[in-house]
Amino acid sequence: MKQLLSFIRKEFYHILRDRTTMMILLLMPIIQIILFGFALSTEVKDTQVAVLAPANDDASQRIIDKINASEYFNVVAKIHKTDEIRTIFRDAKAKLVIVFEDNFAEKLRHNGKAHILLIADATDPNAATSFTFYASNIIASYQQELMGENKNPYQITPEVKMLYNPQMLSAFSFVPGVLGMIMILICAMMTSIAIVREKEMGTMEILLVSPMKPIYTILSKITPYFVLSCVNFATIMLLSVFVLKVPIAGSFLSLVVVSLLYIFVSLALGLLVSTLTDSQQAAMLISGMGLMIPVMLLSGMIFPTENMPVALQYLSNIIPAKWYISAVRAIMIKGLGITSVLKEVGVLSFMGLVLVTISLKKFKVRLE
Repeated sequence: MKQLLSFIRKEFYHILRDRTTMMILLLMPIIQIILFGFALSTEVKDTQVAVLAPANDDASQRIIDKINASEYFNVVAKIHKTDEIRTIFRDAKAKLVIVFEDNFAEKLRHNGKAHILLIADATDPNAATSFTFYASNIIASYQQELMGENKNPYQITPEVKMLYNPQMLSAFSFVPGVLGMIMILICAMMTSIAIVREKEMGTMEILLVSPMKPIYTILSKITPYFVLSCVNFATIMLLSVFVLKVPIAGSFLSLVVVSLLYIFVSLALGLLVSTLTDSQQAAMLISGMGLMIPVMLLSGMIFPTENMPVALQYLSNIIPAKWYISAVRAIMIKGLGITSVLKEVGVLSFMGLVLVTISLKKFKVRLE
């Protein structure tokens, strides 16, 4: 019995000495329950809405007020021409545009019937369905109030138009998301073991005494994986276009440029993990499990980030996949060019620079 207890004690000491493993074992469940509890939400909250009301009459204004007063929507713009609708969606200023027909109140008062057009950004078909459903319910609620006030059988018919994805194909939504998740996980896991493997195999001394500068060592670690990642990207795109039938509506060159930048950022992230860990096991756990859950839940791949608590919305901004998925959807589905995703390109470029700089600093410390 004493021998058993001594072996159990030894195992406890062995586990407790490995701080990285202990942090993963104890913090990972806490992080996961918080993310799953708050990020997994199909509710619509504070969705940005633009309104086109040519007549600007009392009836249309009451509907606009009801929509803006709900917790589901936030009216951010009032437009005056139909030509502005495409611009609103292109600049991602709104996810839903509500268009009232000409002389809305007059037709409702004299004919008892009027129409409202709901135009949704269907690059995410599930979210678009939710937007239009909630908006239709609010319009139906106003219709019931109006009938109660005037005792007349008024009928307001909401017509739905899904922009960019009229067939509501789910592949239009999940291909950019899965592309972003696969690329970051594969790239990060490949480079996360690049330097730590040298430590475990005892060949780190060769790197330490070599005359090559640390930046060249880091770039030499990234380059082979960068080439392999480009092959993976090409394979995924071929399958997406020819098997899943997802078109590239925008500039293919812009898509390639953004993807190459994202690959570099993902590789740099894995390299940073490699400089911070001492074992391949810890590096794989961090780059695999540690990245998978945040990428799935906080990148907008499955659930819109605007529906999450404010703290998680800010946290999602440090997830590279969020910016890449947004750029891919804009280029592939909306048909936009590189000028429309300059913000995403700028953020990814900054992330890549920061990650490489930190990796270089940490590598220099180890050289000393």
